[in-house]
Amino acid sequence: MATLIDGKKISQEIKDELKEKVAKLKEDGISISLAVIQVGNNPASTVYVGNKKKACAYVGIESLAYELPEETTEEELLQLVQELNEKKEVNGILVQLPLPGHIDEDKVIQAISPAKDVDGFHPQSVGALSIGQKGFVSCTPAGIIELLKRSGIAIDGKECVIVGRSNIVGKPMALLLLRENGTVTVCHSHTADLKEVTRRADILVVAIGKAKMIDADYIKEGAVVIDVGMDRDENGKLCGDVDFESAKEKAGAITPVPGGVGPMTIAMLMNNCVESALMQK
Repeated sequence: MATLIDGKKISQEIKDELKEKVAKLKEDGISISLAVIQVGNNPASTVYVGNKKKACAYVGIESLAYELPEETTEEELLQLVQELNEKKEVNGILVQLPLPGHIDEDKVIQAISPAKDVDGFHPQSVGALSIGQKGFVSCTPAGIIELLKRSGIAIDGKECVIVGRSNIVGKPMALLLLRENGTVTVCHSHTADLKEVTRRADILVVAIGKAKMIDADYIKEGAVVIDVGMDRDENGKLCGDVDFESAKEKAGAITPVPGGVGPMTIAMLMNNCVESALMQK
């Protein structure tokens, strides 16, 4: 039976550490603020934005909310991003994705100043990660590294397999595991005999967006399984990309959904906001 990796508990530890850090910075006259832009009222986005605001309030970071109507033009959004880039008192800028279809997400991401790119999505941030330079790291992969480290799971020399090659999780995850001296394989929809590859993994990270696709058959006995999925099962209940009930019988350690990777993403966003303020000062 697998050990449960508790993302809620670990993310709380990180937020408590950051709360202390932010209080000390305030004593030194440094306050931190995050601008969050949401276009339209996608229900999932509204929940995420709400969680980010709550985390800001807890840690002591001021959050500036820009809730724009669905019909906001690309030009208007880009202009707002530019204004926030120039505002000295704004340390981080986050544009909640997805954006409405008439707005080019890449263009908007590229418009954010790399110094304020707390999501870690700007090409400059991604480039810095790929060549091992300092820069903001995408929050979900960064959170997974913290989950592993704070759970006492060694990455060095381990066989690490990632299922999914997205720009937000799969690719940066591969680079971060390489940075920690893992031996990394990235799988995707064209991988031949997926099970054969995933069964080699000491650490298996699953980020494919298909509910309960990965069951015990894909997992090596005693492996660490990190489930990045946020799906709904046939009863509309929140679940991950891993079939938790079957996987927990074979894995050595596993993250639940909810309460695993999700809370870590927000904790690392808070961490990036603190880092951005320190860099700008």
